[in-house]
Amino acid sequence: MGYLLPWEFSLAWSGACLLAIVLYLRGLRQRRRRGEATGAGRVLAYLLGVATIYGVTQTHYDYLAQYMFFTHRAQHLVLHHAGPFLIALAAPLPVLTDGLPTRIRHFSGWRPVARLLRPVYRTLQHPLIAPVLFVGLIYFWLIPEVHFDAMLSTDLYQVMNWSMALDGLLFWWLILDRRTPQQGGLGYGKRIAILLVVIPPQIVLGAYIVFSRSVIFDVYEVCGRAWPLDPLTDQLLGGLLTWVPATMMSAIGVLIILSFLFRDARKEDAADVSHATP
Repeated sequence: MGYLLPWEFSLAWSGACLLAIVLYLRGLRQRRRRGEATGAGRVLAYLLGVATIYGVTQTHYDYLAQYMFFTHRAQHLVLHHAGPFLIALAAPLPVLTDGLPTRIRHFSGWRPVARLLRPVYRTLQHPLIAPVLFVGLIYFWLIPEVHFDAMLSTDLYQVMNWSMALDGLLFWWLILDRRTPQQGGLGYGKRIAILLVVIPPQIVLGAYIVFSRSVIFDVYEVCGRAWPLDPLTDQLLGGLLTWVPATMMSAIGVLIILSFLFRDARKEDAADVSHATP
């Protein structure tokens, strides 16, 4: 059970995950009272997404992520890919909104705040900026000098992890948005293009790490490793995690976007039939 306890307790991570769960469960209860159902698959995806993020930041796993390169890469795979992917796939915004206390939900002070944040949000969600930021953060935090400082500084380490999680949420929220292009969502072709664009840079980075003949990230030599694993083997495993699962996530994303496209086509066909029927 000790492994489930935080290695370094963070009020920010714990509070964010707890708030995300509480609001979601409150929202589910409110919707159930109104007779509105939320699919079990969406509920499971959301709770699993939040749980995985909590698991790699507020359990003993965080210790392994600080003292092994491949476990660090697995941590960022969860924070930047898997966790946000599952949360965005669940489309939880309506449920979370219903989970807010009535006073907060109808607080008029949100409007000027939203007006200020909307341009920033739109900029980060721009189809040309989102993929650059998504891949750029991976590259930035794996610059050897930057990575060295981040792993030795508690504050910078938290900035690194938060930036990966928040950017992952922004990116996958854009890609897996359930709204159709007519409803304001990004066009399906653009979403697929973005997913395809981010694949090659991640493959190149992962392959560079995998096939390197020397140790690139020597911070784990300085601090020691959690397990007596050969440094190049540790690096190879980390490179594979940077390379293969990231590519698979994009491929899965493309399949989901295609399912959205087919869903809309079926609805249009059904509408055409209903109009044609006397």
